[in-house]
Amino acid sequence: MKSYTLYKVNGAPDWSKLPVMPIDTPYKGSERVPVTAQAQLCWDDEGIHVHLSAVESDIRCELTGLLDSVCHDSCLEFFFSPTEAPTYFNIEFNPNCALFLGYGENVDDLVRLIPRDQQKLLQPHANRTADGWEIFYHVPFSFVQQFFPGFKAYEGLHFRGNCFKCGDLTPNPHFFSWNPITGEPFTFHRPDCYGELILGGEQ
Repeated sequence: MKSYTLYKVNGAPDWSKLPVMPIDTPYKGSERVPVTAQAQLCWDDEGIHVHLSAVESDIRCELTGLLDSVCHDSCLEFFFSPTEAPTYFNIEFNPNCALFLGYGENVDDLVRLIPRDQQKLLQPHANRTADGWEIFYHVPFSFVQQFFPGFKAYEGLHFRGNCFKCGDLTPNPHFFSWNPITGEPFTFHRPDCYGELILGGEQ
């Protein structure tokens, strides 16, 4: 199991000083696809800051709706289980900031969550870069506590999560993860294949 420490920040994160989480375990022939991706995570008293980026020349960016399956487009994803309970959140964005937000124990019982105002909830911001694209957003702990009332964020907290890059209908379909997915069936919705995430102190 891989491990990643989320350092605590005050104010806007300085991403140039934060460690990188490589999303580089390929599946279904993706090792032949010219796509790479990485994640950076940190936290403050209000929630988790997320920065996901991809080097990707053939970007598919067609979906814009609240009910769209954004994994068909170029997509970057963060899944996490905030407690020892088997339930998890999956947060998926394409370069349009179209969101798929889910909650459940597995792909079969996943509940689709539709925020009244995703801009207010997660504050997503996407950019095209010279060689691909990136997205930034913030997951409030107050949102997590709506589903896990006893959840408290503190330095030293261990929880579980994974980050993914996919593009089901892109010109070069691909599937990558940070922590490896083992066994069957192959799906990103495998909490048993999450890595360890640790809330650290300030750098």
